[in-house]
Amino acid sequence: MDGQSLGVTISFTAGLLSFLSPCVLPLIPSYVSFITGLSIDDVQRSRRVTLAHSLLFIAGFTTIFLALGATATVLGQTIVRDRDWIGRVGGVLVILLGLYLLGAFNIGALAKERRIHIANKPIGYFGTFLVGMAFAAGWTPCIGPILGGVLTYTASEADLNRGLWLLLAYSLGLAVPFLLAALMIDHFMNLFQRYRGALIWISRASGVLLILVGILMITGSMTVLSAWLQGFTPDALRSRL
Repeated sequence: MDGQSLGVTISFTAGLLSFLSPCVLPLIPSYVSFITGLSIDDVQRSRRVTLAHSLLFIAGFTTIFLALGATATVLGQTIVRDRDWIGRVGGVLVILLGLYLLGAFNIGALAKERRIHIANKPIGYFGTFLVGMAFAAGWTPCIGPILGGVLTYTASEADLNRGLWLLLAYSLGLAVPFLLAALMIDHFMNLFQRYRGALIWISRASGVLLILVGILMITGSMTVLSAWLQGFTPDALRSRL
């Protein structure tokens, strides 16, 4: 596993943890019902409509995340000569975001709710796309710390293609479980009721992940970790990477 593959894996995991965060996961049924305009019972019967709206919602938040990734990368490129220092300072920031998720302290700017409330969804499928963009742009307390960590790491890479891949992986980490939950909403609601008490541990796992990534950024050990992990990759798979 090379450095880029490791970064993509971490970003995808970060997206998955964002989906599982305590203030996103409980609202998934409401989002699905809102973007489709259907009741939960009707959502289960109208898979095609649910699939179309879910994909457009995903496209909306992916568009914003890719734009953020491109912006972070360009900012990193403007000071590429100080790339090592960007990694170290960024690592400290990522560790602080991790400690915030662990509850070590509060950050007012992140704790303040910035959701964009839409009383009535814009009509049609394009409205669903806009709602996806609003989700990405406004859900700061829920996904802000984790997304901030991914963007900070992206800026330290200072490579546009790599930055876009990282944010695409993060988007997929959110998108895949959201799509599965939308298409199997009845199973999702049953699982949520069963395991809702574990949500606090998801937030703590997110904090630990950010702290580990921050340490790797500060010490410049991402490539060292990649080389170590490569030793566990089967030769048949390694030859195809």
